[in-house]
Amino acid sequence: MDVIIAGAGPTGLTLGIDLARRGLAVRVVDQADAHFDGSRGDGLQPRTLEVFEDLGVLEAVLQQGQVVATVRVHLDGAHVGDRRTAALLDPTPDVPYPNAWVLGQSQTERILRDRLAEFDVRVELGTALVDFTQDADGVTARLSNGETVRAAYLVGADGGRSTVRKALGIPFLGTTDESVRMLLGDVRAAALDHDWGYWFARADAPWSGVGLSPLPSTPGLFQFNAPLSEDDDQASLETLQGKLDAFGAGVRLDRLAWSTVWRPNIRLAERFRSGRVFLAGDAAHVHPPTGGQGLNTGVQDAYNLGWKLADGSPDLLDSYQTERRATAERVLAISSRLLRKHRDGAEDAHERGADTRQLDVSYRTAEGSVVAGDRAPDAPVTDADGRPVRLFDLYRGPHATHLTFGVPAPDAPHAFAVLRPGQSPSGPHVVDTHGHAHRAYDASAGSSVLVRPDGYVGRRN
Repeated sequence: MDVIIAGAGPTGLTLGIDLARRGLAVRVVDQADAHFDGSRGDGLQPRTLEVFEDLGVLEAVLQQGQVVATVRVHLDGAHVGDRRTAALLDPTPDVPYPNAWVLGQSQTERILRDRLAEFDVRVELGTALVDFTQDADGVTARLSNGETVRAAYLVGADGGRSTVRKALGIPFLGTTDESVRMLLGDVRAAALDHDWGYWFARADAPWSGVGLSPLPSTPGLFQFNAPLSEDDDQASLETLQGKLDAFGAGVRLDRLAWSTVWRPNIRLAERFRSGRVFLAGDAAHVHPPTGGQGLNTGVQDAYNLGWKLADGSPDLLDSYQTERRATAERVLAISSRLLRKHRDGAEDAHERGADTRQLDVSYRTAEGSVVAGDRAPDAPVTDADGRPVRLFDLYRGPHATHLTFGVPAPDAPHAFAVLRPGQSPSGPHVVDTHGHAHRAYDASAGSSVLVRPDGYVGRRN
């Protein structure tokens, strides 16, 4: 066995897919007896959509999801206008998916499980990681089904209460604010137009109210968020109905499909690695829901870690913590800033800036245009047969890609010369008909770029 993954949420499933497509033997175990059924992390950021395209699940995600809905604002029961949390952007040659996408977490997980099954790997429910030991050559894990399993690596993607993190004794630094409680969940409001989101509040406190966001592919079902007071003793349909009635919403709810009570919990693991054991997703960092960052950061943890585990070189394995812990710390700061705005009733509390799209995440160590560590941009080109392709098409798969601009590509797998129209081809190449690739990479004749398997620039000459 190469890798045991504890936890079958989006992080564990993403990692399982990435490892399995590289030919590694992987097991994904989860202590739950049934798959999660609820919306929870329903916001997919643009960078996550790019990751999902590479993993072969984007088509299903786009078919089943939708763009974030415009919100109809009601104050004291009256419709006073509409607003968007972020402006809709048009695709560009370098950013093909510029807008956040909405899909309930259980639907996203189902798509990922189906993709994982294509590699003959299935989630093992009701199978908890009990404990483990490690040595210089691997990890020995004991499972709740009585098995003792030996693997080269163990990854804890087992949530905020991570068994793996606790067993390693890694501090989970941060705070939990017990004074603030929010009721989150999925509810049916059959009379509401499912093409819209809704905000209900009082005119004298317009930024404190109840939000309802339509859930794609589930007619009549909305994700809701509502503040709970000290007098609210249960997370129930009656509690939420009472909140709406207090705002004069005139909306009747008839089914509570899933709910949870959320408290501001902002934490970051002191380390993401201990020997042959790694932490990813909520096991390594937990976020407030403001900004829709938690699930996305976990998916990208997995995407960063997968190719490094497959390679196994010490320097690459060390770089996982260096790159992803710094990213998680930055993203937590963004989520925390949005939470403070929400708590303070700021007028722009519900607006989302470019920093939430995660397209600007970088592992760079130098300044400049598209340097090592930056996200590798997309661009339209044509292949050697004159057919339109994209740079992302060249990058797709579990390999690194070498681009040279204006000169022959090296004699190596997945190496291409990027030529301008009229240049004589020599060896594997693509043609940058409109110059988008050269501009995106700020490339001059003779320059070269090595794109890592996770879509970031590994080296530039």
